[in-house]
Amino acid sequence: MGNFKLISFGALIFFVIMYLTAWWVSREPDLLVDEIYQSRQSLGDSAPVGYSTTTALIRVSETLLNKSGGYLSNDIMPPFSVLDNMPAWELGVLEMSRDLALALRKDLSRSQSQSTENKFLKVAQPQFNIDHKSWVIPSAESEYKKAIAQLYLYRDELVDPAKPDSQFYARADNLRDWLKAVEKRLGSYSQRLSASVGQDRLNTDLAGEASARQSTNAPSLRNIKTSWWKIDDEFYEARGAAWALLHFLKAVEVDFADTLERKNAMISLRQIIRELEATQQSIWSPMILNGSGFGLLANHSLVMANYISRANAALIDLSELLTQG
Repeated sequence: MGNFKLISFGALIFFVIMYLTAWWVSREPDLLVDEIYQSRQSLGDSAPVGYSTTTALIRVSETLLNKSGGYLSNDIMPPFSVLDNMPAWELGVLEMSRDLALALRKDLSRSQSQSTENKFLKVAQPQFNIDHKSWVIPSAESEYKKAIAQLYLYRDELVDPAKPDSQFYARADNLRDWLKAVEKRLGSYSQRLSASVGQDRLNTDLAGEASARQSTNAPSLRNIKTSWWKIDDEFYEARGAAWALLHFLKAVEVDFADTLERKNAMISLRQIIRELEATQQSIWSPMILNGSGFGLLANHSLVMANYISRANAALIDLSELLTQG
């Protein structure tokens, strides 16, 4: 009997430690906006255009690796391997970082379509694309660290007037091209979050062009519903993407200030930022609730979808403003 009590007590202590560890590593990091602003202010008037955007990408990527518990998506040992909320959050952050890294390489650092790619960004961007669950040879962390090191080299040359090969072009067309990619990303998150309660959707894939065709026929009406097991994953992936995008747009507010003011679009950008800030409010429920429509229980996915959709609508308006003269 004495041994049974001892084993039971040991098992209880073990599970309590596992639970506390899981709680600690699942905490989301704080916002880094003030830190990014201070980094730029430390350079004073010598801070070049592009410094804030590059710093935002660096710090967001570093936080992915250095937050409580480190990078979890590729961990294979419990309790980390059985967690899914934080790995989903990490994937959302990573997707947004990949989009910005690609925009930096092919648009923001190039003066025109026939110009050469920046040597540092050419190396950094593919390294963000490794499988986020790769745990060895090479591990995802090692590739992301290499990418961050290249971003530091790019930023160092931005600051150095003696090295004009690295540039950042804050133009309306460059910003618009990146925003188009972000629109599609947010549109996908909005649809996936809305599917938490299940809904019938008409097929609008070919709407707007009478002669359009697609590879295979699709039903005109489909019922879309997210699996109960995936609801929290969808929620945290969208929340992570919104967290990263919030930092990137705050940096854009600084680097593209002249362009946005000239297009009278600064207020549109700030409205997007406000919507994204709402996605980062504290979650007071111990789990992501999935109430149905106007039912008794809250539906956190629909609330998140509302903020994401409003941010995306404002983003589309901003993109149109940048297109106009």
